[in-house]
Amino acid sequence: MKKILIPILSLFLLALGLFPSAAQRNQGIKVAPNGVNVNANGSTVVLLTFGPLTSQAPAEGCWCGELVSATPDVGFKCDLATIFGCLPTRFDLSTRSGSGGFTDVMTIPNSVTRRAYQAAQEGAASSFFYVRRFINTKGGRDEYVSVTCRMGSGGARSVFALTDVKLLFAINKPVLIVSPGDKLPPIKAEIAYNGTGRLKGRWEVVKPGEELPSARDLLTEATLPLEERGTQQRYTQISTFNYLLPPTGKFTLPGPEASNLPNTVAGQYLVLLRIEATDDKEGDANLAAVGVGPGVVHSGAVAGFPIPPLRYLVGGGPDAQLTSELALLWPAENDIRELGVAVDFSWTEIEQAAFYRLELGDGQGRAIFSALVLSGTRTYRSPAWLKNRVGDGNVRWRVLALDQNGSSISETPWRTLRLTRSD
Repeated sequence: MKKILIPILSLFLLALGLFPSAAQRNQGIKVAPNGVNVNANGSTVVLLTFGPLTSQAPAEGCWCGELVSATPDVGFKCDLATIFGCLPTRFDLSTRSGSGGFTDVMTIPNSVTRRAYQAAQEGAASSFFYVRRFINTKGGRDEYVSVTCRMGSGGARSVFALTDVKLLFAINKPVLIVSPGDKLPPIKAEIAYNGTGRLKGRWEVVKPGEELPSARDLLTEATLPLEERGTQQRYTQISTFNYLLPPTGKFTLPGPEASNLPNTVAGQYLVLLRIEATDDKEGDANLAAVGVGPGVVHSGAVAGFPIPPLRYLVGGGPDAQLTSELALLWPAENDIRELGVAVDFSWTEIEQAAFYRLELGDGQGRAIFSALVLSGTRTYRSPAWLKNRVGDGNVRWRVLALDQNGSSISETPWRTLRLTRSD
């Protein structure tokens, strides 16, 4: 009789969550939050904190429709027959954090949610899973940690996350060049997001001669682990903002007052949108629950990408567009761009030029592409088919000024542009 009662009692305690399963007993790594609501009709970004890690190193993260018990019993891994996709390299912003912690910015691509939605239409559960594998560097067992992703509309019960941000001038110009003292056009930011929450932050300007921001400086504060917040490079603050965003998914953020933007010293300026972390009950992580720190880390306005700056150049304009020396403006030296996305090349203009020739070459000095433009044009946007010629890696570019006969009268040094694939 006692032999029968003990298993029944164990099952009863297991159902109440008071008696851990074998997987729960062996699995030392936990995650917070361990379940989130995601947008079934678009991408979603969630800040996850794993821990504590001792001898484990993070490996791949994948999404799937069903879990199976890992063998030996160290958590639940994806059923290979139901995998929807794995975290692309371009979205991986994970890093070590805290005391034995690991911060993972889970960016769910549209392709994954679309496959999960299609599976649900065919009768599968309306939730799916994100599973991160951790390798034991000392030869022990790998561990699998899963997060439940519950599909919804991306409304108020979803994580407050930014899915796209575009900074724009009121006029449609790939490169804005003004004369010193000229008033700049208004600025705005078009923001797509999930959930609802407070959008709080500031506008800053990088002036000529200042150290340029790194890609990590351009992340929102909520995308960083707790100990890195407040360490991003600061620049001249122009204005602040604080808005409560409704669960509509779209918002146009007005930029700083144009009269406050510096425009007296010649050179290139960068306008930065800096967004601070805010409280978000749907996505905040309890560090104490995973054993890597005290209290809760706020993740409102997390984003899985750097927010690109808005550039303008002081020193051009109708009365000051000619210079005595031909020079490249941007992309900057060793700038990194995604292969397949159009690149706007720009340069200064000199008085004697009748034409300009933009030349692109590979790292071995071989010519890849050239384009001829008339005098008065100081920019050129690369064609979409160029990606089939340049490939992945470093590309060199320069500009030559030509006279009426096509002879070169001035040329710039070569500048390197780094192109990376999106997956």
